[in-house]
Amino acid sequence: MPDAFKSPLADYHVSQGAVLTEYHGASVPGRFTAPAAEHRAVRATSGLFDFSFRAKFRMKGRDHARLLQRLVSNDIKKLSPGQGTYATLLSTQGHILVDLRLYCAEDGFLIDTDADLREKAMQSLRRYIIADQVEIEPLDLYGLAFQGPQARPLLEKTLHIDLPPMQEFDHLASNYAGFPVRVVCASSTGEEGYEVWVGAGGMEAVWGAACGQAPTYDMLPCGCEALESLRIEAGIPRYGQELGEDVIPLEAGLWNALSFNKGCYVGQEIVERARSRGHVNWKLTGLIVNAAEAPQPGEKLVAGGKEVGEVTSSCVSPTLGKTLALAYVRREVSEPGAPLAFVSGVTAEVAALPFYQRTLAASV
Repeated sequence: MPDAFKSPLADYHVSQGAVLTEYHGASVPGRFTAPAAEHRAVRATSGLFDFSFRAKFRMKGRDHARLLQRLVSNDIKKLSPGQGTYATLLSTQGHILVDLRLYCAEDGFLIDTDADLREKAMQSLRRYIIADQVEIEPLDLYGLAFQGPQARPLLEKTLHIDLPPMQEFDHLASNYAGFPVRVVCASSTGEEGYEVWVGAGGMEAVWGAACGQAPTYDMLPCGCEALESLRIEAGIPRYGQELGEDVIPLEAGLWNALSFNKGCYVGQEIVERARSRGHVNWKLTGLIVNAAEAPQPGEKLVAGGKEVGEVTSSCVSPTLGKTLALAYVRREVSEPGAPLAFVSGVTAEVAALPFYQRTLAASV
C-alpha cells in the first residue's frame, strides 16, 4: 500500500464535515466533531471508525501454516478456522519488526497490520520461503470498526445478522447488500469492539447503514484523534510510538503476543533469555502528569539527577480528567507510585497500565 494511501471513503467523509489526517500511512478522518465528544461516545455507547489505516494480506499454500509457526512469536498451530491471535514478527535480535493480527481461515491465514507496515511484513515473511509451497498476496479489504458498549447490537442491526458468542480475534464471513464481509471481534479502544472487513465498493453501504442507526444507539462517527486518547487510556501500544525495531516484546508488555510453549521461532532465544532473567531493563509504563498540557513524544524523564525514561504517547484524558502518558522507563523506577520529573521541571508519577478497564471502575 503506497504512502499516504487515501481511504476509499475519504471524499465522502469530507462531504460529511470530517477533517482528514495521515495516520499509519493512510489519509483517514482525524475528527468529525470534537475529539473529546467522540471519545466519550465510545466509552458510553458506541463509535464508528474508518480503519483504512489497517491493511490485510493472505498467506496460503501447502506449507503456509508450518512456515508461519516457525516465524511469528505466538502459537498459530492451535487455531481453527474462525479463530485468531495477536503476534509479532521479530528480528534475530528479538526486536519487533511488525506486530500482526493473524486470522485462521479455511484457505489460509488472513493477516492484518498497519497500512505502512504491510509491505515490510510481506517482504519479511517472503525472505524465509525457500522450498516451501507458500503464496503471499495483498488483499483489497478495508475495515470499519464498531467500538463501545453498544457496538455489538449496533453492528447486528447494521448488517441484519445475529452474532454468535465471540472471543477476541474470532471472525466469521457474512454478506451485506450483496457485498461479502468478514466480521472480526477486536478491540482497539479498551471497549467491546468489532470490525467489518469489506471491499472498497461496499464501504459506503456499510458506513451509511451504521450511521442510519446512530440515533438509536447514540453512536458518533469518530476519527483517529479520539482513537489515540482511547488507546492511551487502555494502555494499547502503537507501532512507531511504543513499538519498533529497538524494542523487544517483553519491554512493551506484549505477553499476549508470545507463546513460551511452541518451540523455536525467529528471535525466540532473546525473548526467552529476557523471561528467564526475570526482568528487562526498560519497561513501558503509564504516567500521571501534573500539568494541564500533555508532554510531547520524546520528552525525557529524570530521577535522582539521571535520565531514566522517555515519553512515547500522551493525551489529556476525557474519561479520567487527567493528563496521561505512555513512556519507557528504567525498571528501577517503574513501580506504580514512583515519582519522576521532566527536564522542564513538571512532575509525574508512574501508574499501572491500563489506566482504564471496561470491566473495572476506571481509576489510577
